[in-house]
Amino acid sequence: MSDATPTPTAPPAGASAKSTWVDPYGAFNFKLMIGNLAVGHFTEVSGPKVTIDTVEYREAGQSQVVHHIPTIASYETLYLRQGLTRTTELWDWFVATLNGEYRRLAVSIILLDSRGTTPVVQWNLFDSLPVSFTGGDLRATAREVYIHEFGLKYEGIERVGAGNA
Repeated sequence: MSDATPTPTAPPAGASAKSTWVDPYGAFNFKLMIGNLAVGHFTEVSGPKVTIDTVEYREAGQSQVVHHIPTIASYETLYLRQGLTRTTELWDWFVATLNGEYRRLAVSIILLDSRGTTPVVQWNLFDSLPVSFTGGDLRATAREVYIHEFGLKYEGIERVGAGNA
């Protein structure tokens, strides 16, 4: 059964007959778009993470209650890990930024269904900029793929697709 297909179940006592079980999406089928270009195959994408800071406020006459007023949103660094290949788009973007040529690009993280063919949820990150590079470890006894990491900062996020999932 696909990720987004509801599985009918008998409603528990007192529940609505419209209750259905929906399988959650897997975290293993995804792709990354930078601009309009699918860039590489990534082993891991850490993030995105957004935090809204708050200020505490005690109302006069109700000092036992602390209100939290939202202030500014902070967007954490997004980390992209991938195996080293001949593709150099991310490296070229990083080096251009290192040399003072700032190109802020749209980045999309696209979660695919369990078959890896159909997009189900997409997060669009606005005004992204590469801010870090970490090379992988080299060991003469290693038998794994060389994984390097790029860090991206971004200034906004939106979610598209998958209804209320």
